[in-house]
Amino acid sequence: MMNLFQQDPNFWESVKGLMDDEMRDWAEGELNEFSEMCKGIDERAVHTDREGQPKLIKYDRLGDDISHIWLNEGYKKTIQETYDSGIVGYVHKEIPAIKKKGNYIYSYAQGYLLSQVEPGFYCPVTLTMATAYLLDHFADEELKRKYLPHVLSTGEVELYEGATFLSERQGGSDVGANETKAINEEDGYRLYGEKYFASNSGACGVATVLARIEGAPEGTKGLSLFLVPWRNDDGSLNNIQIRRLKDKLGVRAVPSAEVLLEGSKAYLIGDPTKGFYYMMEALNLSRVCNAVASIGIMRRAYQEGLNYAKERGSFGKEIIEFPMVKETLANLVARQEVQTRATFHTISLFDKVMPNLALATENERALLRLFIALIKMRTAEEAIDFAHEAIELHGGNGYMEDFVTPRLLRDAQVLTVWEGTANILGLEILRLIKKYKVHELFIEFLREEIGNLPSELEEVAQPIASGIKELVELLHYLNDKDVDVQTYHSKKVANLMADLYISLISLKDSSDNSRKTIIAKLFLDHIWGKSKIDKEMIALKHFEEITGIQLKKSKTVSI
Repeated sequence: MMNLFQQDPNFWESVKGLMDDEMRDWAEGELNEFSEMCKGIDERAVHTDREGQPKLIKYDRLGDDISHIWLNEGYKKTIQETYDSGIVGYVHKEIPAIKKKGNYIYSYAQGYLLSQVEPGFYCPVTLTMATAYLLDHFADEELKRKYLPHVLSTGEVELYEGATFLSERQGGSDVGANETKAINEEDGYRLYGEKYFASNSGACGVATVLARIEGAPEGTKGLSLFLVPWRNDDGSLNNIQIRRLKDKLGVRAVPSAEVLLEGSKAYLIGDPTKGFYYMMEALNLSRVCNAVASIGIMRRAYQEGLNYAKERGSFGKEIIEFPMVKETLANLVARQEVQTRATFHTISLFDKVMPNLALATENERALLRLFIALIKMRTAEEAIDFAHEAIELHGGNGYMEDFVTPRLLRDAQVLTVWEGTANILGLEILRLIKKYKVHELFIEFLREEIGNLPSELEEVAQPIASGIKELVELLHYLNDKDVDVQTYHSKKVANLMADLYISLISLKDSSDNSRKTIIAKLFLDHIWGKSKIDKEMIALKHFEEITGIQLKKSKTVSI
């Protein structure tokens, strides 16, 4: 495996402009080193996926329930190396080398590289990031003093990975239906209930859990947020049992379980009436992680397809010489590069808003939630398509577990489900429109950004202008319709908004005849083009410039 950072200049180009000079100089070297570390993570990920999956050891030799999760040694080494690199810790604390706190931009840059080799493990990292955010921003000082240094550990103290336990069997996405109870006893709160899809169970040191205090109202308004240590101070289980581990299609590195809380000691986080609000802020963080994992899988899928196409011979030549293969690869480059830029454009706003929610304007918060929903939805779908394309480029070999391609497809599939399906995200956008008129902010943003483009790109940007008109007409039609009609169209609105947002990003920082403009034209044709006749054949004419691959010149053949 090549160094992921060095072989992906678009990634660094998308990130470096979002950092100040000192942070950028430090981050460039660190991301290069992190990419070297990823080579070992990649090798260990194969073992974890196949033979070394987490295992539940339910009972000890005396028959006592210990609900222990066994993790293989290679995976534990990945845990140590990754957290020691500061992927979570340096968001919240000072980086020793430069004497300043890091940011989400750097953390998500690490996550992008990590997701190319072990997207399953990026789930526990995400959960730990969410736990750190909830503790740092909403917990009282005593709770932060005791637990936050462990969640933020970069090797100086024992690491407590995090978890967020939301889903219950009867509710799923309907978190307001949760039934887990919080009872205030003499020694503090105790939780009683079941969490049905609890990821990082047994591996986490602490979990953030939604529960309903006795007497609290029904629905989401009655939910409070608690921190639950997995073990007591003496090392014993905190009245927690694991019923079973989930047998998942992919992301097999992360232990996901059905967890029983049977009087588990818990600490209230913040205002008891704002538990659901706190968790939704953490959900925004997790959705960005989901998008980062998706663009990481997209990049790995493209790279695997490219490498194979350069090596595999068919009908007397390498398959990369065939025009349809060139078109596929060039389109994958354009889609992945543009969506990487769109994701980090969103992260730049996220890094401004999330650490200082109280200082952000309502418009900034609303637009951020919209952008996050759009990139989460689109990149998750794209990750699956990229994995499929990589398999097809490999032919029959792509279906074999000897190659990484089957794991990429299995790991990608969950990204459309975690943190909200496309249907749920469509409803989220509908709520944002009704509550904040976010569609007006969005259209204003698009028009302003189009106005800032160089004049020579006016014709290239025409599909975006037409798309804005289509969005305005669709929203006008839905304005006075009943809820069923609006809900029916919610995903259509979301997809059109995603097309517009990512298309606009494709043209930012472009100039006439630049490589970015070529990429933008290819991407815009992918989104908006309808004709079956492609007279320009940009993917073919500019293949070497798009991919950076030098090929032999082929002869013209009449058909």
